[in-house]
Amino acid sequence: MNQDSQTELQAFALKVRERIIPMATEGGCFLGASLSAVDVLTYLYTSFLNIDKSNLTDPKRDYLFLSKGHDVPALYGIFAELGWIESDRLANHLSTTDHIYWHPNRQIPGVEFHSGSLGQLPAVSIGVAMDMKISKTANRVVCVMGDGELNEGSCWEAFLVANAHKLTNLIFVIDRNQFQANMATEDLIPLEPLVDKFKAFGMQTQRVNGHDFTQLEQAFEMTNTVPGPHVIICDTVRGKGLPSIEARSDRWFCNFSSAEIQSLMDELHQISQATLTAETLVVR
Repeated sequence: MNQDSQTELQAFALKVRERIIPMATEGGCFLGASLSAVDVLTYLYTSFLNIDKSNLTDPKRDYLFLSKGHDVPALYGIFAELGWIESDRLANHLSTTDHIYWHPNRQIPGVEFHSGSLGQLPAVSIGVAMDMKISKTANRVVCVMGDGELNEGSCWEAFLVANAHKLTNLIFVIDRNQFQANMATEDLIPLEPLVDKFKAFGMQTQRVNGHDFTQLEQAFEMTNTVPGPHVIICDTVRGKGLPSIEARSDRWFCNFSSAEIQSLMDELHQISQATLTAETLVVR
């Protein structure tokens, strides 16, 4: 991936984070978990998936299922930035006058399935992928999961079924931010070694930096050439973009005051500018 493409994706992801942060007030949202998934979702919706505003109901589109449904502020932010929903609707978060809520709702254009009950959507994704295989269509299914979600036995049943039916059109993406709710995953029920476990279940498995667009591009391009089913483990940082809340167990769900939101927005822009300056110096 060239530098211009990386810069465009970084700028898009920054705008999505700008949309997410204000949702962490007046009732709050799952801010830390949403920020960890922004870059992965940015790459998927802008550079990989065959989904756009014109084909949201076309049976030949690609499908993304957000199994870790509490990350939906990131999904809403993506949709607003793409123009699929009006950006001012995000202010209706938790309002009884809209369907913008803590978890995905199919009344929102682009949401494929309700989620929030962890471990549910891997099976749904398999059903859709199997239908596509039977119908001999070329579209793909991506299921984005949380790492804590892997404690659900239904997930591992789904991986067994995906391998048994050789679902080459199915990709599981693991947002590996190392936290489950308010505890580190390895302090609760240790997950590692994840790569070995997925391979033992017959999955084509890769592990990448989930904030590095070049690595994401390489990983997803490989899914087009190597028969699946695939798992891509994306190592991410909870609260990415806001050092004051990054990698903190108490910053899963957040409900800030208006003044705190403004402070976080200022922090986001300062960090973004510092990162851009550093990258410019490296390029030179």
